[in-house]
Amino acid sequence: MQIKAIAVIGMLLATACTPAYLRQQPLPQTAEPAAAPVAPVDDRAAIGGRVLQQINTLRGNIGAQPLVPNDQLKTAALAHARDMSAQNRAWHWGSDGSSPLDRAQRAGYQGHLVGENISESYENEIQTLSAWMSTRDTRDVIMDPAATQMGFDWYKEPSGKLWWVLLTGS
Repeated sequence: MQIKAIAVIGMLLATACTPAYLRQQPLPQTAEPAAAPVAPVDDRAAIGGRVLQQINTLRGNIGAQPLVPNDQLKTAALAHARDMSAQNRAWHWGSDGSSPLDRAQRAGYQGHLVGENISESYENEIQTLSAWMSTRDTRDVIMDPAATQMGFDWYKEPSGKLWWVLLTGS
């Protein structure tokens, strides 16, 4: 019985020392747009706008400042989405050995890179965002209060397979 009490006290202390934005909290409920297939490439602005709007709604629910789009981060995101497709694997390293920071700097980004989320799927952007929000590591990239900027893009293969990349920075 004494061991259980010590474990509970330890858990409570660990939770109390964790920053509020990192604590396991239920996700805020927002109206989720109806899922739709990814639009043609000429609708990139609309898709990126929907993702940004959803992210800023979620961030607003915890009092975090909204993200603003950044063209250099978007360029780095698209380049990595294409590269992941060429490698046929979703991972954070480029085929040339580049890291997310290397790619952001190569695209001209001079800020601080906060994080990168990646995914390969046949799902649309809202389903992909939902999957990222359901996992702590990827949710933290989106919800980090230090982030102020975002780059988001994807590459769609002829088969319909999608490669998604989201970068946050400040």
